[in-house]
Parts: sequence; structure tokens; C-alpha cells
Amino acid sequence: MAPCIDVRGLPPPEPFENVIRALQPLSGEDTLKVLIHREPFPLYEMLRGAGYAWQTTALPNGDFEILITRTA
Repeated sequence: MAPCIDVRGLPPPEPFENVIRALQPLSGEDTLKVLIHREPFPLYEMLRGAGYAWQTTALPNGDFEILITRTA
């Protein structure tokens, strides 16, 4: 089961900071599941530059689920 963090409702920049902190201990095979209340476009830019891939799913309640894995 993937580690999961819920950053819904946190004010900026806390969601970004919490995701970055949660990514640090992951091994290359792990996936981090993030629940967030909006699409984090600045996070996507950081992930792209740092060698991560992600899959974003819009949830029926308007929140988003993001699965993040390391590509490099």
C-alpha cells in the first residue's frame, strides 16, 4: 500500500512543503498518494525537474488524488 498524505484545506505553502517532505524517504519503487483540494501546478513543475512522474485524478467531491513515483 502506498504511503498517503492528506493536505486538503491546508494554506499555501503547507501542501507543497508536506509533499516535498513526504517524498524524501521514499525508495525508487514507492508511490506517494496525495489528497489535495486543488491542482498543485507549482508542485508539478518541481516534480518534473526533480525526476518524478505523477498521475492526477479528479475526485467526485472536487478534490484531487495524485500518485507520485520517481522516474530517475
